[in-house]
Amino acid sequence: MTDEVREGMNRRSLLTQCAGWAGAGALYTLTGGIASSISLDAALAATPRHGHGGTRPFTFLQISDTHIGFDKPANPNARGTAIEAVEKIKALPNKPDLIIHTGDITHLSTDAQFDDAAQILSGLGSPVFYVPGEHDFLDEGQGKNFLTRYGKGTLGTGWHSFDHNGVHFVALNNVANLKPGGMAHLGDDQLAWLRSDLAGQSASTSIVVFGHIPLWTVYEQWGWGTDDSAQALALLRRFGSVTVLNGHIHQIIQKVEGNVSFHSARSTAYPQPAPGAAPSPGPLKVPTEQLPTMLGIRTARFMRGNEPIALIDQSFA
Repeated sequence: MTDEVREGMNRRSLLTQCAGWAGAGALYTLTGGIASSISLDAALAATPRHGHGGTRPFTFLQISDTHIGFDKPANPNARGTAIEAVEKIKALPNKPDLIIHTGDITHLSTDAQFDDAAQILSGLGSPVFYVPGEHDFLDEGQGKNFLTRYGKGTLGTGWHSFDHNGVHFVALNNVANLKPGGMAHLGDDQLAWLRSDLAGQSASTSIVVFGHIPLWTVYEQWGWGTDDSAQALALLRRFGSVTVLNGHIHQIIQKVEGNVSFHSARSTAYPQPAPGAAPSPGPLKVPTEQLPTMLGIRTARFMRGNEPIALIDQSFA
């Protein structure tokens, strides 16, 4: 990674844009935990093209839950919507520096599905960093197919970290040892590694953590949470800016605890019901015309001099 790529990063500010397929949007700024909104047009007009000292903004993108191989009524063409997501990303006016995929790349973790996913995602044009979802760990080798493709240079069952432009990214695997009921689990080895990994980071460093299942308990009855997340969060609280990104629940739900903000992402494949709104989680069949409003991608923008975290959600609605 070059010095040019690393320099110019504001370590305390993040602009996160949660984008659906198209449509109008609203910008929500969080200051002291209080949300306010302005129009998307106003937000874009107020966004400088360069940071202080001529540094260009640093943008990355999150894609999640492509579920290549899924073909049930909730979306008989999940492959097609994954391709559409790639085309949307390629058409962005500002190419992201990097892309993170927060799991469930495939639906059944077969070789054929991983091969197909690799072919589709190869057109993204930016470096992609992956964590697995539970659907990527269904093979007899307990994640062998995923780790063969994406585990080079990682530890344990695929956890790793990297630095980009002054931001420290932490990739976690919380699907390798699911508990009864589906609750995620990090495990002692991964937590020990996380402690060591973060020990060398300044408290002023911006941290982005990404994994598949939420690190906070969204809905325990459905296993939408991580049972040992408190230990991980205790290690993260000393940092001034921590952003935690996940997939798994196929919808946008957000939470702020002090300097830690949590953001779940939409899937590109199919929606799931809101917590407790159905007897169980799983693919949610909606009217065909409604489906595009419930699928999406997310871009995140770090910019020098901006303190609030701003979220932009877009849909056809």
